[in-house]
Amino acid sequence: MAQARLLRNVNLGVKSLLLHKLRSMLTMLGVVFGVGSVVAMLSVGEGASQEALAQIQRLGSNNIIISSREPSEDRRQGSEQTMTLMYGLLYDDARRIEESFDRVVRVVPAKIIPGEARMGRMTADLRIVGTSPDWFDLVQREIVAGRTLTKHDVETDAGVVVLAEHAARRLLGTRHVIGEPLRIDQEIYRIVGIVRADAGGGGVQTPDREVDAYIPINVARQRYSDLIVERQSGAMRREHIELHEMIVQVASIDDVEPTAAAITAMLDRFHPRGDYVMAVPLALLRQAQETQRIFSIVLGSIAGISLLVGGIGIMNIMLASVTERTREIGVRRAIGAKRRQIIGQFLIETVVLSTVGGLVGVGMGVSIPIAITYFADMPTVVTLWSVLLALGISATVGILFGLYPAYRAAMLDPIIALRHE
Repeated sequence: MAQARLLRNVNLGVKSLLLHKLRSMLTMLGVVFGVGSVVAMLSVGEGASQEALAQIQRLGSNNIIISSREPSEDRRQGSEQTMTLMYGLLYDDARRIEESFDRVVRVVPAKIIPGEARMGRMTADLRIVGTSPDWFDLVQREIVAGRTLTKHDVETDAGVVVLAEHAARRLLGTRHVIGEPLRIDQEIYRIVGIVRADAGGGGVQTPDREVDAYIPINVARQRYSDLIVERQSGAMRREHIELHEMIVQVASIDDVEPTAAAITAMLDRFHPRGDYVMAVPLALLRQAQETQRIFSIVLGSIAGISLLVGGIGIMNIMLASVTERTREIGVRRAIGAKRRQIIGQFLIETVVLSTVGGLVGVGMGVSIPIAITYFADMPTVVTLWSVLLALGISATVGILFGLYPAYRAAMLDPIIALRHE
């Protein structure tokens, strides 16, 4: 009985809305754009956040990344052509960290030198990274061809190189070159592998680059000195750096932050100028997750304003409908309709408006992220919770903004309503 009455009221409400098709459609537009903007904005924010989180997770939650940086006082003196800037991490730092902390599994050093590679007529500027085979365990990247560095390469001082895919394509095109010689500056190396490098995304800087060329660290120390000379704007810039980066792997996630604090305390004793910077991916991950939560709340709140505007539009049109249908309300009250039935009738109409508008808005909100991903190559993620949230808000808006018009209609005096022209 109750179900049949509800269906009858819904049918009556739909017919009432269809009597003014254009007005009903324009009223729904506020809800459509509100729901669409909620879904679309949350999808864009979710896509950007997930990309950043994925980048941080690929850095390794158990890792600590330490990089050399030029102290601020050295930057002020850098204009002097005869000045040799000495700063950064030392080979002794890597040894001290590995020997001093029980929770440290291994330390992977990296010595970075700019270089130019040549193969035939093709040339490319590379970033030569002298490191150990453990680098590829901590900075995990897909092997496109061949292999990575091995302990045998280090033990035999082998002149081998592993190229990042982007650098390999610039130099080699589509040729199969595993085992072929490659000239980098004045040195000859044998190409043993190609890996897919990650340039970083979502505002996260990864240890590797698209133009990397990896060689054994002992070979880098033999063939390249710690002094790097660069010509900048007609002046010679000379820097003396032993190690540019270190990746420290810790035994467990629980030990990462205490170990990072202990390493910082130790390094500060040997680097009073603060010529290093430390990044803890685990801390970055937590910060990114918190930022994602705040970002989603802000975007959802901004988009929710559109739904508020849509709700005001619904209230406005329903108040006008009450005025137009005053005589109808009087007739229904005169033949026995109760106030709760009048309230239910008008609430059904507002809920139908907001729900239909919400469904159309979800369709629009899902289409916009797809278009953004296709045309702008920007990752977006439509989540079920964002769709349900938008639909829930639209239905709630319909009920809340329909209550007053429905209550006003129910409170009309039947005698006065019947006299209305």
